[in-house]
Amino acid sequence: MVSQNAPLIALAAGGTAGHVFPAEALAAELAKRGCRLALITDERGGAMDAGFNGVQLFRIRAGGIAGKGLAARIKSALEILAGTIQAWFILKRIKPQVVVGFGGYASVPTMLAAKFCTAKTAMHEQNAVLGRANRLLAGGVSQIATSFDKVAAMPEVAAGVIRTGMPVRPAVAHLRSNPYPERAPAQPIDILVFGGSQGASVFTQVVPAAIARLEEDLRARLSIVQQCRSDDLDAATAAYRDMGVAAELASFFDDLPARMAAAHLIICRSGASTIAEATTIGRPAIMVPYPHAVDDHQATNAHALDEAGGGWLLPEEAFTPEILAGRLTSLLTMPRILENAAAASKAFGRPDAASRLADMVAALLPAEAAEALGGQAS
Repeated sequence: MVSQNAPLIALAAGGTAGHVFPAEALAAELAKRGCRLALITDERGGAMDAGFNGVQLFRIRAGGIAGKGLAARIKSALEILAGTIQAWFILKRIKPQVVVGFGGYASVPTMLAAKFCTAKTAMHEQNAVLGRANRLLAGGVSQIATSFDKVAAMPEVAAGVIRTGMPVRPAVAHLRSNPYPERAPAQPIDILVFGGSQGASVFTQVVPAAIARLEEDLRARLSIVQQCRSDDLDAATAAYRDMGVAAELASFFDDLPARMAAAHLIICRSGASTIAEATTIGRPAIMVPYPHAVDDHQATNAHALDEAGGGWLLPEEAFTPEILAGRLTSLLTMPRILENAAAASKAFGRPDAASRLADMVAALLPAEAAEALGGQAS
């Protein structure tokens, strides 16, 4: 049982899984070290709290400021103000030693409120472009952690900047020891296709059509696992059935990391969580960045992994059946290319990111809190 004298770390995360999952990974690591933990989140983040075992949960109001109309901006500003007041009362009551933000506008009220408390502050940036919320907050935090070596739009700040990597959940980190699947001549070639939590219709339109263009002997060896939108499932199922390709299709896979580990090649978007999980496990990917991502951050993420040799950036405007078929033919007929890319992907990953981030947070603790933590860990 964690001592009530143990240091308390407050995590500010919410909105989407891309912000919540790294907070969950840090919480698990800090809990192992004997810390007490609190999660301050919004309604959407609160719905993803299943992995925060033993963590105090607080919900506040939060709203982005990217609305197009004046009325939307005023409403969002009022939401942020209300959330900041809520967060201030929470922080004054629970008195954390450190507050860690994970970007997204769900973190803004808590990080703003922390400026008026005695706690040290830190933030983690998941993407290769500093997010707008973190850009707003960067000048006032004690320490900044990043997932990538180079992060665009990083302002000149007094805080130190450390690349910790992107924390992944323990269920993902444990798969790093799984070797890249062998490619015996008679064995199937496993391809995993997914496009974010809701799937991506463009993948359903392009991937089956590209596979139909492959040479018959190569196509016969393929085994496809593909996430599709619910309303695309029937069309995709029929397409693979008509060409005689083994395929497992679903609108959601609750064991996606295990599916990654079993794949020879992944076709995916390039959000920070996807990049982190693929590189932790060490699987090569054809990355099709979501073209409407804020600040085009998915393209910047994909470029970093492409440059490292762990995958291939394919912009959506070039993601056609003809181009994808050519790329698949060159990759699937030369196993050594995929094996080398898998090794580069694994080298790019930071499987100890949660530990590195926890070290950074622990270094911000006051001396007496650090001593209490050391006593808990021993």
